[in-house]
Amino acid sequence: MSTYAAPLKDMQFAIAGFAGLEGITALPGCGEVSAELVEAVLTEAGKFAQGVLDPLNHSGDRQGAQWRDGGVSAPAGFKEAYAQFAAAGWNGLAASTDYGGQGLPHCIALPLQEMWNSANMAFCLCPMLTTGVQEALTHHGSQSLLDTFMPKLVSGEWTGTMNLTEPQAGSDLSAVRSRAVPEGNHYRIQGTKIFITWGEHDMAENIVHLVLARLPDAPEGVKGISMFVVPKFLVNADGSRGARNDIRCVSIEHKLGIHGSPTCVLAYGDNGGAIGYLVGEANRGLEYMFTMMNHARLGVGMEGVGIAERAYQHALGYARTRVQGRAIGQRSGDRVTIIHHPDVRRMLMTMRAQTEAMRALGYLAAGELDRARRHPDADIRARHQARLDLLTPVVKGWCTELAVEIASLGVQIHGGMGFVEETGAAQYLRDARITTIYEGTTGIQANDLIGRKVGAEKGAAALGLVAEMRALDAALAAAGTPLAPARAVFTEAVDGLEAATRWLVDHYRAQPEAAAAVAVPYLKLFGTVAGGWLMARAALIARERRDAPGADRAFLDAKLATACFYLEHLLPQAGALSRTVTLGAASTLALEPDAF
Repeated sequence: MSTYAAPLKDMQFAIAGFAGLEGITALPGCGEVSAELVEAVLTEAGKFAQGVLDPLNHSGDRQGAQWRDGGVSAPAGFKEAYAQFAAAGWNGLAASTDYGGQGLPHCIALPLQEMWNSANMAFCLCPMLTTGVQEALTHHGSQSLLDTFMPKLVSGEWTGTMNLTEPQAGSDLSAVRSRAVPEGNHYRIQGTKIFITWGEHDMAENIVHLVLARLPDAPEGVKGISMFVVPKFLVNADGSRGARNDIRCVSIEHKLGIHGSPTCVLAYGDNGGAIGYLVGEANRGLEYMFTMMNHARLGVGMEGVGIAERAYQHALGYARTRVQGRAIGQRSGDRVTIIHHPDVRRMLMTMRAQTEAMRALGYLAAGELDRARRHPDADIRARHQARLDLLTPVVKGWCTELAVEIASLGVQIHGGMGFVEETGAAQYLRDARITTIYEGTTGIQANDLIGRKVGAEKGAAALGLVAEMRALDAALAAAGTPLAPARAVFTEAVDGLEAATRWLVDHYRAQPEAAAAVAVPYLKLFGTVAGGWLMARAALIARERRDAPGADRAFLDAKLATACFYLEHLLPQAGALSRTVTLGAASTLALEPDAF
């Protein structure tokens, strides 16, 4: 079993180069942020991830969360680890200082989520959702709700969840049936919610649920959904924990992976109705929930990065120690570790290059989030928000799809031992599999991308990013060996993304079914080309820095080699994906449903 070590050098490289740390330090509220602060925070977080969370990952998977008589126990060690996590202030890193948070930018907070997910994804889901509740309340909650719930959520004394799904309403939230009946200054909530991550547990003294429900006079469909805060325990006037609310955990799911994270069925109102408090205005709950959901989608994208990094490290450790066969071309002599075999190195390079590209894209989105929130100019904020909106479904969808592929490669590198649970490689594949599903499947992300982010605005944000990608072409041409040979591949990939984007703009309204049929290939194309653009930028940065006094040449040479591998081995996939988008809709829809 390997030990996780945070890839601090590459994380700092990506924060500086792609999140744009230098520009973020000039934003309001970021005056104390510096490269030195980033290094200090990442280093301490890495120690916590390696020393506290990683040792609990395998044992937590084997033991799993336990349900008994409506109560849920986290795996052994999780409660103590969470107490340390909260005491260290990690739960409030990006939260407002008004409620005890540290107010740091997301370009620091999001990389820490990568670490927590690498070390122990099942554990990380709990604080990730808690920060999502903080996000939703900050934007939409009344001052009374903020004063009552935010300090405890920020400190980590209380955790949070979001309650959307119901037995009859999966991703189709227009079918939500939970009801909220007004009663004085609160509401009585009744209904059943399923797939509620960390909906019940023993790690914190209270759980704050954000629940979607309908008022008695609400219109049908998504326009009739409201959001409510429904705490597990009511809160007394002095802020102390009060009586148990009418919420019951009926069961927890038996899952393929993330066994340490309880996924709950929650029953609201079996004994008269759970007390809840309206968030914002009535019938705007889905709009409000998307604030939390988009935050969570970036977080799930970082789960993909984290699991990919961990699977790579685990496979690398095995490849360095597993002795099997002689080196290619040698018929005698000592046998070698499998990292000497070219195909194993190809798989490791694939894992490494894809993970670095995913990290670069996630950190780029974090930088856009900081600028969209903090820049003093409203027009500039709007431009960065548009870029963030464009990138969010790609970060979520592409990074999680690749995480499954990368974790599967990790099993392959282990050979038969990878199929054995004791080696640990299988857990990363099992855990990664959920990331493409929750917070909206890859198909939902792709339809969001081609609809709200491309079709609705006629490709403005997407084509704007394509223009930025083209600006890199001249730099690649002038870079010389080893980057110049990849210029043709890069140019073809960007051409393919532009052609596919324009095809979607032309067909989205006239042929919506055809556009939807190629939405996922388009999302993968977008991620692949954006990853190539960022890896090319990484190569240029590494080439520029490697001859500077005191440069870490070994790291920069590895960065350059990894970028070249991506451009030569992975970016060429863009051509095929582009042709799938522009030519493949008809064959996807060729069979009528009853012909399958």
